Formats: sequence, structure tokens, C-alpha cells
Amino acid sequence: MSPKNVDKSRLDKVLAEQRVYNAQRERGYREQALKLYPWICGRCAREFTRRNLSELTVHHVDHNHDNNPPDGSNWELLCIYCHDQEHEKLVNGDLYGGTSNSASSPATFSPFADLKEKMNSKKE
Repeated sequence: MSPKNVDKSRLDKVLAEQRVYNAQRERGYREQALKLYPWICGRCAREFTRRNLSELTVHHVDHNHDNNPPDGSNWELLCIYCHDQEHEKLVNGDLYGGTSNSASSPATFSPFADLKEKMNSKKE
């Protein structure tokens, strides 16, 4: 066997073991979260049934997948679309500056705050 084939087979074995580990870990906290919380996305409020439950994911609020308190305080159920969006905010925060908290803070600028005054000034 060539060194390249040995490295590839070793990599395949490590990846397979990691997939099994991730699946086992996820089953544990996912099952707990589904028992604790209603089957509703915490962002878009989409409701889920057993038929489409695979589209409901467990999001770790602090982004630490090893932080799984039994009371579920680090979890929220999100649909796959909202979950992707939540992680995209984190990635964009890393790429363009800021933190994940600043990415989720509400906007404070109000473009129409002085609209009435502007309209009155144009009439004069």
C-alpha cells in the first residue's frame, strides 16, 4: 500500500469515528430538547409535526456543542433555515468584525423619525 492510500484510509477512519461520535452526542441533547420544548422554531414560529421534525434543529445559544445543561438553558429549537441564518451571523461577525451578540442586536436607526418635519418643511 502506498503512503497516500494509508493516509487516506486513516483519514476515512477518523472521519467515520467523528461522525458516529457527533451523531451519538446529538441524539442525547436533541432528544432532551425535543422533550423540553414545544416543536416550534424559536425565530420564525413555524410549527413541526413528526412528519417534518427532522427539519427542526437544536441550536446552542453560546455556540458550544459541549455545553449541554440538563435544563436546556443553552438550547433553542430552530428550523434549518433559521439555524443556518444564526450561524451565518456568527461567521459574518468573525469575518467583518464584531461579535455574535452585536449581530443579533436590534437596529436603532429610524429612517422615518423626522418624516413629519421634513414633509412640513417642503410645504413651506
